[in-house]
Amino acid sequence: MHFLSFKSSTRRTTMTQTTVEASKNPQPSRLDPSFKNEVLREHDAETLKICFQCGTCTSSCPTARFSNSYRPRTVLRMAQLGLRQKVLSSPTLWLCTACFTCTDRCPQGVEVASVLRVLRNLAVKSGEVPLIYRELASNINETGYAYKIPEIRHKKREETGFPPLPKPKTAEIAKLIELTHGSKLLKR
Repeated sequence: MHFLSFKSSTRRTTMTQTTVEASKNPQPSRLDPSFKNEVLREHDAETLKICFQCGTCTSSCPTARFSNSYRPRTVLRMAQLGLRQKVLSSPTLWLCTACFTCTDRCPQGVEVASVLRVLRNLAVKSGEVPLIYRELASNINETGYAYKIPEIRHKKREETGFPPLPKPKTAEIAKLIELTHGSKLLKR
């Protein structure tokens, strides 16, 4: 929710802003009491239960310094409260760079980066994967590379004396994707 600050009548303006934004999204977030326990059962997410919301993870996070929406503390709290759909469909869930700064600095020893990884894995299982990841997975499946390499790039390598790029083993990649049920990630 976005609030604007004004010098006069801040409270009235804030209430109006809130009402306008609430009318855009009339559905309240649904609590799923089993979600917290589902997360806690996953390896590396057990420490979610000892998070007391001090905010050290967010204040330490390099991504949070440059993003107005990414707050690891908020994601963990939503998971603790059982806001399954809100957590798993959140695009900010995918902004974690897995640098583990949050984990290193947490005074409670919460494995914040690991909990976020578990939440991303649960999002994948539920089909909530951002389009960019679907595109990358599809490219890997089709070409063996995360990005499609244009023919001109291959010619440039040859002209400048670089060796040709290795030929990817797409049959092996396809088998790996099949075995790991990675087809859920492929672009639809």
